[in-house]
Amino acid sequence: MLDAAESSSTRPYLIRAIYEWCTDNGLTPFIAVLVDETVRVPNEYVKDGEIVLNISFDATSSLSMGNEYIEFKGRFGGVARDIFVPVSRVVAIYARENGQGMAFPMLTGPGTPSDATALDAKPGGLTPVASSPADSSPQTPRPPTGGKPSLTRIK
Repeated sequence: MLDAAESSSTRPYLIRAIYEWCTDNGLTPFIAVLVDETVRVPNEYVKDGEIVLNISFDATSSLSMGNEYIEFKGRFGGVARDIFVPVSRVVAIYARENGQGMAFPMLTGPGTPSDATALDAKPGGLTPVASSPADSSPQTPRPPTGGKPSLTRIK
């Protein structure tokens, strides 16, 4: 039997599951990515070391979501570009219309910050939800109500 240290990451599976949920419900899946030298995106659209990408069927061509990377062709300013994102650099996937989705801590390893560093940075205005062992309430935390979530659309 594999222990947790030997098993593969759940991140790519959860990204694909949220992507499928978005598309099944007619929502637009977006991913927030922390950009470094391993990420291939148009640098002119990177702001504060991150980029938000629309990965919907209508916005992409040749989308491939593997266990190690997400790759597709997308149009930026009317120009087709090849996009390559290691799954470890994805910090969130969510629906544009309602903000529902999932945020991830950064994975530790060569060239990536520790989980604590990534959570302190709060990329893309996302606030990580930390669970406390003392808090055993069956209800999941709800986002604050009132107003629409803030999102910068990149075309």
